[in-house]
Amino acid sequence: MSSLDVVRGRIFIFGDNIDTDQIYPGRYLELTEPGDIATHVMEGADASFPSKVKVGDIIVAGKNFGCGSSREHAVITLQAAGIKAVVAKSFARIFYRNAINRGLCVIEVQGLDLSKIQDGLTVNIDVRNGKISFSNGYELSFVPFSEHILDILAAGGVIPLYKAKMKGEVAEGV
Repeated sequence: MSSLDVVRGRIFIFGDNIDTDQIYPGRYLELTEPGDIATHVMEGADASFPSKVKVGDIIVAGKNFGCGSSREHAVITLQAAGIKAVVAKSFARIFYRNAINRGLCVIEVQGLDLSKIQDGLTVNIDVRNGKISFSNGYELSFVPFSEHILDILAAGGVIPLYKAKMKGEVAEGV
């Protein structure tokens, strides 16, 4: 079982329409160091979030997470802050694709009811089998990823996967 098969972490909840400028405000686009970038994660949605988040935490959100501009920095800052996964009712398509391409686990669960959970709960996500269970007993299912997407996520993104393929470290069918 790979480390991606089951993802566990403490959750932070955000509502609908969290845009990329809330995830990573555009005024910080000149920053390049991951440590500097991480200090501004989700600052536009919750100014105190950067001081609360820890490596391995998981964001749970409403509809249309990652809407707005197509900036890849939104995904980069989540990863720099140590966010392990984002679970949402829906994602903006460009954000979703950027996240998968960079190796961030993003899970769409249309039946997610945010009123049944609160910040600080722990969640277990069975990525391979499409099961989510929160520490308060709330459980959900989602459509599992294809093997190809699982391979991308396990490799840490498209670029690391294809670099490994070029070196012969990954089977050609992947």
